[in-house]
Amino acid sequence: MDFWQGKKLVVAVSGGIAAYKSLELIRRLRELGCCLLGVVVTPAALQFVTPLSLTALSEAPLYDDLFSLTQEREMGHIRLAREADLLIVAPATADLMARMAQGLGDDLLTTLLLARRGPVLLAPAMNSAMWLHPATQRNVAQLREDGIHMVGPASGSLACGEVGPGRMAEAEAIIEAAQGVLTPQRLAGRRILITAGPTREAVDPVRFISNRSSGRMGFAIAAAAQRMGAQVTLVHGPCGIPPPRGVLPVAVESAEQMLAAVQVAWPQSDAAIMSAAVSDYRPLQVAPQKLKKEAQGGQQIQWSLTENPDILAYAGANKQPGQWLVGFAAETEKLLQHGTEKRRRKGCDLLVVNDVSRQDIGFDATHNEVMVLGPGEDAVESWARCRKDEIAQQLMERLAACMETA
Repeated sequence: MDFWQGKKLVVAVSGGIAAYKSLELIRRLRELGCCLLGVVVTPAALQFVTPLSLTALSEAPLYDDLFSLTQEREMGHIRLAREADLLIVAPATADLMARMAQGLGDDLLTTLLLARRGPVLLAPAMNSAMWLHPATQRNVAQLREDGIHMVGPASGSLACGEVGPGRMAEAEAIIEAAQGVLTPQRLAGRRILITAGPTREAVDPVRFISNRSSGRMGFAIAAAAQRMGAQVTLVHGPCGIPPPRGVLPVAVESAEQMLAAVQVAWPQSDAAIMSAAVSDYRPLQVAPQKLKKEAQGGQQIQWSLTENPDILAYAGANKQPGQWLVGFAAETEKLLQHGTEKRRRKGCDLLVVNDVSRQDIGFDATHNEVMVLGPGEDAVESWARCRKDEIAQQLMERLAACMETA
């Protein structure tokens, strides 16, 4: 089942110009299958967004009055506080956070927050000067000490025309943070090394040898590990997509550069997931200048190639007791046979095999379908086709279970 299916959420909106972005957040949460118990607004929030917009997008009741004879007849704020899996406040203004830090309950939202015993996620939004003010920073520190989670604010152009920290996080960033809040921290304190994407092997200053890997699978694994509490080092080739928030990205180009980065990180890691599609060969010589077509006189060009270092084999040969190694095998035929042989040869605890000959999964696709070998000699599982982020979450849950029972 998808992570968000059936999750019970309350979204609260306080009175700032960023309140308009709460509409997109609500829309995305509904698309993901969340059950919105209600939308709670402050009076000031309704100066920026309308009740009709909020209820139409959420398909949930709107709560705006602590003294409403209908909404509070059954102590609605207590019910919302108790029944929700997560309460998201987006945007959270400086004024709201100040009242929260002081434990005030002078309207419906602050009363709801005082009655809340489950997780709360704030998405602050305000002018840069307000965010950087010592009073706001004291309130933020107090709220974090109280166990309140926060996402953002981001830096960028603000409604006032200034540029700096204070932008409310985008909907996808809030959703990612919310999933992290609701995900059990099974990898807390663990250090995880992940390799992702292709490598590029230079032919001359403008040409290179590479492959079709997009890095999506490895980036999804890094995001899943980070959500579960791990300290993640992500060594990645040129991918064209931003690394997940909260991980330590190490950008490389060639296989030799990736090996050097792995040699630094692997001895300090509890586990490594080697999902990168490393080029097997590189040109023996790299031309110092661009190879001109005219200089070849219409003749065929032949390049001499030499074998690249085997990064997965290096990790397997240097694995210490207590470390876990997960490899990937991109195959086009005989998946079980080739995967079993590779797992033994490279010293992997787990090996993930996928069929890259199919257009709907594997390289440069949003979905995958894999076979997972190990940790036992004959242990084989087939995971049905689904989104790569779902595969990533399953893989990290599987690895966490292995590490917990070792």
